[in-house]
Amino acid sequence: MATVALIEYEDASPEVRAVYDDIREVRQTDFINNFWKGLANNPAQLRRTWEQIKAVMAPGAIDAMTKEMIYVAVSVANACEYCIHSHTAAARAKGMTDEQYNELLAIIGLAHQTNGLVSALQLEVDDAFKA
Repeated sequence: MATVALIEYEDASPEVRAVYDDIREVRQTDFINNFWKGLANNPAQLRRTWEQIKAVMAPGAIDAMTKEMIYVAVSVANACEYCIHSHTAAARAKGMTDEQYNELLAIIGLAHQTNGLVSALQLEVDDAFKA
């Protein structure tokens, strides 16, 4: 259960509606997810977060699907169920195949395992890696 009220479009202030409208336009959808509806309780934070996401997640040196896949991996590391689901859906919408998703999960699992081993072993970083 959410810790804040979810602000629906019809109940939103003009400032929040403007962000919702931009989300709909940029994403070419009428769907506003619960993340945005929760953030709408603080319109300034809603706008800041949306502007940052638009800037960072836009295609650049890294393509949009790869960015979504990275977001999935970080979300798994942070145990954010909501973000795992939303960014997996976004990666699939941007073309991620089942084969790519299964490979991503294998990489995430391997990194989790080897990170744990390195942490337990308390290994110093090799000088060759510090370049």
